Amino acid sequence: MTKQLWAPWRLEYIQSADEQDGCFLCAAAIGDDEEELLVVHRGETAFVVLNKFPYASGHLLVAPRRHGVDFGELDDAEALEIHRLAAAGIAALSRSMHPDGFNLGWNLGRVAGAGVVDHVHLHVVPRWSGDVNFMPVLADVKVLPEHLGETRRKLADAWS
Repeated sequence: MTKQLWAPWRLEYIQSADEQDGCFLCAAAIGDDEEELLVVHRGETAFVVLNKFPYASGHLLVAPRRHGVDFGELDDAEALEIHRLAAAGIAALSRSMHPDGFNLGWNLGRVAGAGVVDHVHLHVVPRWSGDVNFMPVLADVKVLPEHLGETRRKLADAWS
């Protein structure tokens, strides 16, 4: 089990997890409070949100607005917009955080690592040379250097 040294946003999630109704991606797609929902950008058929439990700082999720569609059920407009939003996310991350590379991927099904199995989404994870340090190995802990709200603000500002 992975622990985080400093994650003030996690306590709010833990305290309200049992009270959560519905899908957090759907809530982000239609909600008004972009800062609270960590929404970076909204498109016509898809949107971009910062991952609350990231693999690395700046970890984005790009999802269609529609809930309950499988990867193969994305229509052409959704697939194209998700692709274009991922490319724009890479550009925003490059301008604001200067990573050395990126991982992009779809986790399809629980066994593949999907935390949300019924709202398909693409992960955009920035990577830096040497970003794997001793903390995950020795203490099973990830260190995030910046609060999620600040990262969301930087990325929203860098979006073109």
